[in-house]
Amino acid sequence: MTVGVATVVVAVGGAALAEVVSGAPTPSPSFNGAVYALAHRGDVVYAGGSFTGALVGGKTVARQRLAAFNARTGALLDWNPGADATVRALAVDGDTVFAAGDFDKVAGMSRDAVASIDANTGVLGALKHTVLGQPNALAVANGRLYVAGRLTAVDGMPRANLAAFSTTTGLLDSWAPTTDDTVNALAVAGNRVFLGGAFHKTNGVRSTLRLAAVDGTTGAVDATFMPKPVSQVFALASDADGVYAALGGLGGRAVAYTLAGATRWTRVFDGDAQAIATMNGTTYVGGHFDKACTTTNNGIKGVCTDGSVPRVKLAAIDGAGNLTEWAPQGNGVVGVRTLAANPANGLLSAGGDFTTMTGSAQKRYASFGGPNPAVPVPPAPPAPPSPYVASYNFDSTVADGTYDDGSGNGHLLRTLAVNGGALKSVRHGDGLGLAFPTKCTGADCARVVLRANDVPDLNPGGRNLRYGAAVLLSPAETSSGENVLQKGYSTAGGQYKLQVDGISGKPTCVMSDQTEPTIHVARGARSIADGEWHTLECRRAGTNLSILVDDQEVGSATVPAGLAVVTTQPLSLGGKGTGADNDQFHGSIDDVWISIG
Repeated sequence: MTVGVATVVVAVGGAALAEVVSGAPTPSPSFNGAVYALAHRGDVVYAGGSFTGALVGGKTVARQRLAAFNARTGALLDWNPGADATVRALAVDGDTVFAAGDFDKVAGMSRDAVASIDANTGVLGALKHTVLGQPNALAVANGRLYVAGRLTAVDGMPRANLAAFSTTTGLLDSWAPTTDDTVNALAVAGNRVFLGGAFHKTNGVRSTLRLAAVDGTTGAVDATFMPKPVSQVFALASDADGVYAALGGLGGRAVAYTLAGATRWTRVFDGDAQAIATMNGTTYVGGHFDKACTTTNNGIKGVCTDGSVPRVKLAAIDGAGNLTEWAPQGNGVVGVRTLAANPANGLLSAGGDFTTMTGSAQKRYASFGGPNPAVPVPPAPPAPPSPYVASYNFDSTVADGTYDDGSGNGHLLRTLAVNGGALKSVRHGDGLGLAFPTKCTGADCARVVLRANDVPDLNPGGRNLRYGAAVLLSPAETSSGENVLQKGYSTAGGQYKLQVDGISGKPTCVMSDQTEPTIHVARGARSIADGEWHTLECRRAGTNLSILVDDQEVGSATVPAGLAVVTTQPLSLGGKGTGADNDQFHGSIDDVWISIG
């Protein structure tokens, strides 16, 4: 938890003034492996990760996945307990450092996934438990050490991704709320514990997806906090004004919520936001993004659709949601994994996989002092409506059978499978796509469909409509019909559909009216089943239905002027259902989107 006091003021003309830390890193050691976790205790910073050495003055000093140093001078401290595998989370309580991760030993002694360590000497504490699963996050409050991750049991007692231990006795606590999937992050405000992750239910409550609050003593769900973010939460922070979440999904988002769960502001990036911290009214965001979008809109592959500014792996946002000028510009693919702020001395720490910051060597850790003098920054521009009603890029979803909607409209995809059908992630450009089951004939074939619930905003009625996907299909994967995207049926409120027809592998766009079952087909003239990725798009503009392959129109058809699609059928990808004649798609797809109007 990070607690600060808001210091944002408003200048003449409405420009915000934000107090931010210096953009130049202060002296600090580097590391020879990734930094996953950071914690402050006065002027001492504790670091955990997968590193085996700290880099000081051009020399490597042995530090097995745990290290400590002076935040102001950068001097490496003698504190050196060591762990035998990755440390993923740290928390400090008085004279104790708590660590969690993949390790079996700390300081050469048996410790399964969680440990307590003396903050001054590095001597191992008494906390010792058997943990089944992987812990990802720690928080200390209310006399408890809260632990979150992908957990199934502690000391033989069932735990569904959440557990707690007494900070006094070290014993397993009765606090045991449950989630149906991984918890990535924790934050605490008073007796409320905020949970962020990939889950969709907390204590069995469906409206608590991805971000929830529970009682810090009983574990009961707080029904007054139901924000429902659009994609999985990777990191959380809190202060007196509310809760701050770093999200993945289509690109990434940083979202500020009130303590009642209402959205205060949203900033969008062209890559996942993976870390977040707040201090003195400014929110700091880290991730593997390279740009910050000037509005809340982004498109396929996370590209900012309304303009952007460079913010490579780090950005800062003022209390009103305005992007500040702070831009240290890191590097790397993964970028920044973790942030920690210390309002007492005004220092911000960043850890991850980067190797440079502000153009200079700064390997996997950087700290920033401050604050800088308050500087004017432009206000955040008004956010026009998103151009998409649904959008999926499949890059940031864990293997939980669901895929998030990057448009912000919440059209979550769920996996339906029969006969052992399964989806596989495949590399596509800088991200990931999905591969469907291989070609097969017969009732026992593996089949998989992705489906979103029917929602009125997915029905175009008589308005103009565009929809598409990136598709990879080999010559051996074609069949009589390969369904990429479908909403509705010709006999049930009309439909719009994108599929690949016939052994020849030619793509087609199909539409029909809500009251007239006649189908209208725009067919591509050449096969796209050549083992290469192609972008397919269907466009309905008035009476014209056209199909585009790689941004070139390759076919068209005329549709009635009054054709309207208003159906209660769900949106499906990869097939129209799970029956034997479902027109199963057998290739790979990515960057699926729908735009209406």
